[in-house]
Amino acid sequence: MKILVTGAAGFIGYFTAKRLLDRGDTVVGLDNFNDYYDVRLKEARAARLEPCERFSMARISLEDRARMEALFESEKFDRVVHLAAQAGVRYSLENPHSYIDANIVGTLHILEGCRHHGVQHLVYASSSSVYGANATMPFSVHHNVDHPLALYGVTKKANELMAHSYSNLYGLPTTGLRFFTVYGPYGRPDMALFKFTRNIIEGKPIDVFNYGNHRRDFTYVDDIVEGVIRTLDHTATPNEDWDPASPDPGTSRAPYRLYNIGNQKPVELTRYIEVIEDCVGKKAEKNLLPLQPGDVPDTWADAEDLAADVGYRPSTPIEVGVRNFVDWYLEYYKDRLPQSA
Repeated sequence: MKILVTGAAGFIGYFTAKRLLDRGDTVVGLDNFNDYYDVRLKEARAARLEPCERFSMARISLEDRARMEALFESEKFDRVVHLAAQAGVRYSLENPHSYIDANIVGTLHILEGCRHHGVQHLVYASSSSVYGANATMPFSVHHNVDHPLALYGVTKKANELMAHSYSNLYGLPTTGLRFFTVYGPYGRPDMALFKFTRNIIEGKPIDVFNYGNHRRDFTYVDDIVEGVIRTLDHTATPNEDWDPASPDPGTSRAPYRLYNIGNQKPVELTRYIEVIEDCVGKKAEKNLLPLQPGDVPDTWADAEDLAADVGYRPSTPIEVGVRNFVDWYLEYYKDRLPQSA
């Protein structure tokens, strides 16, 4: 198949594109290589994809309507994996307009491209952030998600609603995947694992919010990608038993589905830091701080629908995943590490 992977120079997008290429698909990557974080990391990911003759990279911003229309017109994609977005909860407090541009306007351009060019299935990234103020654990796609706590979560819920409308109006099969705290090699520098590892190695204190009382359903990137690939191959279909008098948020009478992809094993942040310390071989100096605006104390994925429909559930323990990240970090940044590291 010919598959568009948006955000292909990003963390999850890079690994997804690589897996698709490895199995023989033709992949067109899309990324605008913006400077939200170190562009050199994005270029490094792209450089590992570009030698494959079945890969090409379109350096386009999602919000560029004319170029997006031209891309869909020229490439005739079979399926689309939409992973590009302006990420980050805290940055949405500082630069809200970038979230509307990339996540709302950009997703509209993806939906329009799929609608007008016969795309067989659109799989797109949502986020555990949509659960917001929900306190019922584990989080289920069958729960109401009307109380997001930050604009990032709002845009992700909006993407789900937009996708549903296109599934309903145009019969476009869409599957939304709510990712839970993804980590692993080549991860984003704004994520906790990257920051903690860097600062511990460099002997700097780490900021530990909510005084370390967070619990997160940390999910290793390989598990996320396996879920993405399996759902891409499992085209969304209507739920014939869907009842408008008691509407199920996770399915629809249209060809629309939502899934959580999480490890289903929440880990206390203090334990996560201990694992990093063990892998690095140094203790962290902790700067304990209160809960940040927009953050939730705990996340916990109910991934049973994913297991039932596509036969897969994430399983990588943090001891394995964090070790893989730290090993990658030490190799990738070996020329920039302190002499004592």
